[in-house]
Amino acid sequence: MIRGILGSLIGAEIDRRNGDSGLKGAAIGMIASRVLTRMGPLGLALGGAYVAKKAYDRHRESRRTV
Repeated sequence: MIRGILGSLIGAEIDRRNGDSGLKGAAIGMIASRVLTRMGPLGLALGGAYVAKKAYDRHRESRRTV
């Protein structure tokens, strides 16, 4: 379950960056989640940290523009 959530969040971040298609983000997110879970707990922590940093940067940028 965590792998699916993490994969979808990673795919959404990748798709948000280039904005071409949701299918590309979903495919990359699925591949990234498979790779990260094969790395074990460290991989899950790295994937979660990537998503958390992107969310933090987006939050900080929105506060800066307001």
